[in-house]
Amino acid sequence: MSTKILGIPGSLRKGSLNSGLLRAASESLPAGATLEIHSLAGVPLYNYDLELAGTPEPVAELRARIGEADGLLIATPEYNYSIPGVLKNALDWASRPPKHSPLTRKPIAIMGVGGMMGTVRAQNHLRQILLYHDARVMARPELFVRSRGSFDGTGRLADEPTQQKLQRFMEAFADWINAWRTMEYQPTTTL
Repeated sequence: MSTKILGIPGSLRKGSLNSGLLRAASESLPAGATLEIHSLAGVPLYNYDLELAGTPEPVAELRARIGEADGLLIATPEYNYSIPGVLKNALDWASRPPKHSPLTRKPIAIMGVGGMMGTVRAQNHLRQILLYHDARVMARPELFVRSRGSFDGTGRLADEPTQQKLQRFMEAFADWINAWRTMEYQPTTTL
């Protein structure tokens, strides 16, 4: 069974290490899995007036790609103990309208490259945001990558122990996606 993963970097920077981590993830996939990286560049700031006027094309494309994917892989930096505004903005757009959000029940894995703690706080905050959308966020294993010494001068993941952790992480994520594929979930109560 093939597994289609959409990777989203939480940074717009051309030399983003989180984009580099997603590229490394695409080289660490188990058999049958593919990963497409989708930039958030072009997604406008969320504004209900824009939504009423018609969904902007970059937003429609983001929603469609999330919806078509079997799983969503987010690589986030950490800004001020949280996720970057560009990532939060994209999630706000993707969640609209709430009853038709492609995030609902979507298997999601979170990883990130950052300073000494490797985006621990940002990942915890992102989990909190995604739980509201009833997303299926993988709890373990976790992948926190320190920026110092993990990448070479070209932005390629060069640290062998981190590469091995990434391989195990991607195998676990493929298993997570496949486990949710076989489950039929129906809420037992409504408000």
